[in-house]
Amino acid sequence: MQELRDVLLSAEEELSGGASPRVIPFADVRDVGGLMQRAGFALPVIDAETYTVRYDSLFPLMRDLRAMGMANPLAGRSRKPVTRAFFLRAAELYAERYSDPDGRIRATFSIIYASGWAPHESQAKPLKPGSAKMRLADALRQAAPAEDGAETKPGDTQ
Repeated sequence: MQELRDVLLSAEEELSGGASPRVIPFADVRDVGGLMQRAGFALPVIDAETYTVRYDSLFPLMRDLRAMGMANPLAGRSRKPVTRAFFLRAAELYAERYSDPDGRIRATFSIIYASGWAPHESQAKPLKPGSAKMRLADALRQAAPAEDGAETKPGDTQ
């Protein structure tokens, strides 16, 4: 949604000389992991995927966002209604900056997946540094087939 943020800020700055936040802040994957840990989850796993969706114009994109409940919830946003000219200019900017050769615009969505466990004494605990039974290089060599097709065993050198 970086594209939408860019054109809304540009259009508002151009038309009114200032800008109000119109797109919610984006969470970083590392920040989500930190939030999970601070919330008390153990063994958090965070992953993200980015999807690019194409639309005929800005207006169907905004209709989909509203249908998903992605209206602007920011307390610091301007309460002044925006004009039709604002949205028309934003649509022009979007088409200029983010359209494909066929004229359709791109919208990039990042979905962050997060999972974690409630702490319990039966969960696996990290080992103490230096207590490994095998070197990482040996484990990686053992997991990947050798270039010549020969198998390697822990402790083998090449």
